Amino acid sequence: MNTRLLLSLALGLTMPAASALTVTGMVQGSVTPESRIGGFAVTPFGQPVQELVSAPLDGGGFRLDIPAAAPPARAQAVLTAQNVSWPGVIDPVLISAAAQAGELKFFVYRDQNGNARHDDNEALREVSPMVGKASLFIPWVSADVTVSANKGYQVALKKGWNAFLVDVGRAVNVQIYLDGTGVTLSLGR
Repeated sequence: MNTRLLLSLALGLTMPAASALTVTGMVQGSVTPESRIGGFAVTPFGQPVQELVSAPLDGGGFRLDIPAAAPPARAQAVLTAQNVSWPGVIDPVLISAAAQAGELKFFVYRDQNGNARHDDNEALREVSPMVGKASLFIPWVSADVTVSANKGYQVALKKGWNAFLVDVGRAVNVQIYLDGTGVTLSLGR
């Protein structure tokens, strides 16, 4: 076998799984040392289905590399104008193409047994990542699609995971989230 081919194979086996995007940030408020933040695929009604990624809240900071893989089938739904309940979306809604859709939401929990993943007995607390006054929203789509709605809402989604910031005021301002832009999670009680 060729040395170059062996080296390529070895590197491929040691490389981490591909990441669709990276979310980094800080937590405002106190957390226990065993606290983790998890990115969960959720049902269309926002109920957590499966943890896709998690990280410890070391010193109040975190980094999540969202995997490129699709969410589980039970966290997907057909994307229609009637079932888009995304932040800032107000009727009428227009969908440019047929697609399946899913969503990733963030939850904080105490990893009581230290296994670095969520267990059923560990309570979840939903948190909203913010950049200034804009909230981070992470949908997944099975095909390229554009979603438009009232008050200037428009976002062009590419197949796979997408991330954008939504600022709702008199108009809806939607911006693409740039990988690694710091977000803030407020855990005030």
